[in-house]
Amino acid sequence: MRILYHIPLSPFCRKVRLALAEKRIPFDLRLERVWERRPEFEALNPAHTVPVLLEDNGFAIADSYAICEYLDEAYPDIPLLGRTLGERAEVRRLVAWFDDKFHNEVTRNLLYEKQMKRQLGRGNPDAAAMRAGYQNMKHHLEYLGWLAESRAWLAGAQLSLADFAAAAHLSSLDYIGDVKWDLSEPARDWYARMKSRPCFRGLLTDRVSGVTPPEHYADLDF
Repeated sequence: MRILYHIPLSPFCRKVRLALAEKRIPFDLRLERVWERRPEFEALNPAHTVPVLLEDNGFAIADSYAICEYLDEAYPDIPLLGRTLGERAEVRRLVAWFDDKFHNEVTRNLLYEKQMKRQLGRGNPDAAAMRAGYQNMKHHLEYLGWLAESRAWLAGAQLSLADFAAAAHLSSLDYIGDVKWDLSEPARDWYARMKSRPCFRGLLTDRVSGVTPPEHYADLDF
């Protein structure tokens, strides 16, 4: 059985989980405490980062985007990167938007400061970083809402990895109660559609020790 090494609230791990589930590819989850720097894990990924996908034949793929590209090429029946050159370019642009820009301006300032910093024993949350995260969220949710209103899905007519990248970040933040859904009703409605997909069930049943999600987290009706 293929194994996905992960950390539950990592949006990059969640993106891969959604892609695997949407493509109906069976896998086992294995929690990897990367800060322990296990030699066995270093042999799979010298960078000591998750996610890492270990295939049945022992082939290991590190980095969430490399994994998702691999999955789309190895299991093309349900494409997530688009079919035409234009579609693929737009999907890649939006995946980069959420995994780079949204992550650096919002996710890192909230999830890392409030959850990961404590877990890693790196001191108290930085109040200034958290304020920046909340301020930046408004712009990002407005943009996501505009995309959701303008298109059937974020990158165009088809559900794509762009939707899963955005949903992965938002689901991680939603677990700790940090998404201001009242900032954009279209973004909220789009996320409700995402939560209702079968591939999302695994994320909605996640529970992290010491952190209780808000009641709406697993509510398909929001």
